Amino acid sequence: MATEGGLRHIAFIFARGGSKGLPGKNIKPLAGKPLIAHAIDTAHACSRLETVVVSTDDPAVAAVARDYGAEVPFLRPRHLALDSTPEWLAWQHAVNWFRSERGDFDSFVSLPPTSPFRAVGDVEACLDTLHFHSGTDIVITVCKAARSPYFNMVRHDLEGFAHLVIELDQALARRQDVPPVFDITTVAYVARPAFVMGASHIFEGMVRTVEVPPERAIDIDTPFDFQMAECIAKMTAEIC
Repeated sequence: MATEGGLRHIAFIFARGGSKGLPGKNIKPLAGKPLIAHAIDTAHACSRLETVVVSTDDPAVAAVARDYGAEVPFLRPRHLALDSTPEWLAWQHAVNWFRSERGDFDSFVSLPPTSPFRAVGDVEACLDTLHFHSGTDIVITVCKAARSPYFNMVRHDLEGFAHLVIELDQALARRQDVPPVFDITTVAYVARPAFVMGASHIFEGMVRTVEVPPERAIDIDTPFDFQMAECIAKMTAEIC
């Protein structure tokens, strides 16, 4: 099935069963449904996405994903789901599977379950950026950084003395004078499948960004992150 003028955009959600920081986080309930369900629902709400495929090594995660309408056509091999395994290898495994079973496609869209507050518009903006800017290999989402390596982030030298992470020839007295910097978020990654297969990490390619606001950029990795997400979800529900 082709979408949007013949282009095929495929969503993938990578959700291992193991998590040391927050055990079982991918199916932990948030705002009345499992964490992974928020990503699945966003993918389904984006009409430009042909389907959503979940890559997991955990039968429990697979069962929840199917309950919410995602495809789980395989269980990820164990060696691709270790703490030490770069997720890029799981990306390549998923692209290989899809190409062999469903044919080639135009956009690889990764929607990590750890960013439950992403908007459909964030995903669409990434798709537009990839396909409207020739030469772009991958699009990542970012938000304005709260701290700056030019102004208030330090590193230690071998003797233990602190220095700015990035030192300029001329000292700057105001934060507003330094170049803007951004935090990478896990809201969305949109790439050309050929780039995923030919590279080993994001910055081997030509990277563009889509900026998202901080309230949609939360990345759940620890119990504290989850508590923050619960507070945000509760506040949002009360406002609505």
